[in-house]
Amino acid sequence: SILKKHSIVIAGHQTSVTLENIFWQQFKEIARARGLSLSKLIEDIDLHRQTNLSSAIRVFVLKEQMKT
Repeated sequence: SILKKHSIVIAGHQTSVTLENIFWQQFKEIARARGLSLSKLIEDIDLHRQTNLSSAIRVFVLKEQMKT
């Protein structure tokens, strides 16, 4: 998969994450299904992460996929 850098705002601060397109698309779908903005969902992940943000998002997406 192709890596792409995505600019986002977390708690009022501009940052970026680099994710493969497949993870970014799934992440957007999860946010939409939950009725959340991408920034809010990333902010929630950021609060509980123990690794870099890109990795935390990948793990989040994989865990969500395992639930279905």
